[in-house]
Amino acid sequence: MYERILIPTDGSTLAAKGVREGVRLARLLRARVTGAYVAPPFVPGLYTEGAIYNASAFARAEYRRLTEKVAHKALRAIEHAARDAGVPCRTRIVYNAQPWRGILKAARSARCDAIVMASHGRGAVGGLLIGSETSRVLAHSRLPVLVVR
Repeated sequence: MYERILIPTDGSTLAAKGVREGVRLARLLRARVTGAYVAPPFVPGLYTEGAIYNASAFARAEYRRLTEKVAHKALRAIEHAARDAGVPCRTRIVYNAQPWRGILKAARSARCDAIVMASHGRGAVGGLLIGSETSRVLAHSRLPVLVVR
């Protein structure tokens, strides 16, 4: 049925629910898992006449190092859950200003055929006002998406 399942995470407690269910589904289907962490791209400091804002607070290399540290910590949860379940797992970090686009990019590049992710379950009005990454993935994905609440 499904051979490659993408499980995006931001390292939160909520995302952990998606990780558990995604790995569980992969084990049942004998599928492989790809864990994905979407990070915002580096934005250099803003320079204006008479002032420098955020002047090299983080150099590009330092930003990348810190981002990868956070990402690897979040992705470790997927790696451990997959290892414990006997499920093959790979991870990747994707840089994109819009997390939902990064999730879909990761799914395409890993040639996944399904996505499993958690959602807050805020309801129709909350989703409209707040704007959920999960609802954006649902709206734009050509792959099946399993939403875990």
